[in-house]
Amino acid sequence: MADILTPALGESVSEASIAKWTKKVGDAVKKDEVLVELETDKVSLEVVAPADGTLSEIKAAEGDTVVPNTVLGVISEGASAAAPAAAAPAAKAEAPVKAEAPKADAPAEPVRADAPVASGSGGDSLPIAVPTMGESVAEGSIGTWLKKSGDTVKKDELLVEIETDKVAVEVSSPADGVLTISVDNGSTVTPGQQIGSISASGAAASAAPAPAAAAASGGSANSGSAQITSDAPHLSPAVQRVVTENNLDAASLKATGPKGNVTKADAVAAIGSATAPAAAAPAAPAPAAAPATPRADQPREERVKMTRLRQTIARRLKESQNTAAQLTTFNEVDMTNVMALRTQYKDAFEKRHGVKLGFMSFFTKAVVAALKEIPAVNAEIDGTDIIYKNHYDIGVAVGTDKGLVVPVLRDADTLSLAGIEKGIGALGKAARDGNLTLDNLQGGTFTITNGGTYGSLMSTPILNAPQSGILGMHNIVQRPMAVNGQVEIRPMMYLALSYDHRIVDGKEAVTFLVRVKDLLEDPARALLDL
Repeated sequence: MADILTPALGESVSEASIAKWTKKVGDAVKKDEVLVELETDKVSLEVVAPADGTLSEIKAAEGDTVVPNTVLGVISEGASAAAPAAAAPAAKAEAPVKAEAPKADAPAEPVRADAPVASGSGGDSLPIAVPTMGESVAEGSIGTWLKKSGDTVKKDELLVEIETDKVAVEVSSPADGVLTISVDNGSTVTPGQQIGSISASGAAASAAPAPAAAAASGGSANSGSAQITSDAPHLSPAVQRVVTENNLDAASLKATGPKGNVTKADAVAAIGSATAPAAAAPAAPAPAAAPATPRADQPREERVKMTRLRQTIARRLKESQNTAAQLTTFNEVDMTNVMALRTQYKDAFEKRHGVKLGFMSFFTKAVVAALKEIPAVNAEIDGTDIIYKNHYDIGVAVGTDKGLVVPVLRDADTLSLAGIEKGIGALGKAARDGNLTLDNLQGGTFTITNGGTYGSLMSTPILNAPQSGILGMHNIVQRPMAVNGQVEIRPMMYLALSYDHRIVDGKEAVTFLVRVKDLLEDPARALLDL
């Protein structure tokens, strides 16, 4: 016997809700096979089987609230309990099947005993319900349906994403069949609400005429936006939007994401490859177009509802601004030596470590050294207490299509430059692909944000509560500087440190920023621990 236990949910998460069991009592399971999905107020977690055996008991049903180390179910060794479940399909297969008479214009086909029976619209249907979205999440919004009513879908095929104020929750088909949509895109829904149904009996009837219908319609399928067939990969709404807008073939996209998922980067890359041959061909001269009337094809104003994630970002930033005594101090750093070092070793570094040498690793090293010297910047306030952190988990702000997220690079003080670059690269890719976990997003002690990638010259970043400090990097600009009595053109960057004045004094903030500046202008100091 082996108990299935609720895992640790994170530093600030005390409970979760059962979203979905992927197995039934009596099913045979293998070790590390996903059995149940848990939803917290931030992300979803998967609980896997601790051993091979049979799922003999489920103690927490879907929708129940559980805490860490709660027994969710029991796995018994052997597969005896699965025997009754296996016997049911066999008995069903032995039952006589009444085949419909073939139509006059269609060739008759033998009816297999294991084939589904088409019974028109009168068959049973399975509801598609909104899953539990976390303890503190009471509602969500329907994103974009990836299928239309009447489309044939397969079991576990992604149908729609529901946006909450934390994360996007994917809803998959509960069975093979024909989809009926009852809630439109953009509608607000609550956990347990039915948003559609799957008519299992209609699957066989819909699948048979498909080739004939395609042949009858000729090439009309390609005249509109790109379609996703049953053989195409499951696409997230962001990817589907790129596919539809650029008329791409979803089935031909090269998937590089985890578990074979097609990422937005894959779709964007396909746009370039698709347009390259067209660009190479000589284009016929186009007739001169008449000048368009300004704003003739668009309204003067457009009202769009904020996404759940954007609402959360707005609320958290305003809470941070209202709670902390925020102040920002500035300095500038001469990037000459760091840029020279990077230029000299970037090729050898990439060849040795398999990752490009960027500026973030230098900044992270400098920040960790400064945090060790000024521990108040690495602390946080909890009521009337100050919690000083003796670990250095650095949050790195990443801009995504859905908003700003801050995944955390753990124990940055123990990592080499290569380790930091690999860690930040992996977190950034997971953020853009929507694959961040709860552990990736919590527990940071200090944050770095790089507005320079978008051309920012100077800014005052807002604290990522409950942290007491955030460093803003900016654009590197060639400026005339006085160096040893001479005017020289140097690559300069403005640095901004926003800090909580309740815990960090002005002297500490300025000292911290000067320390970062010194380590960047003379990177050998960091290597020598000076």
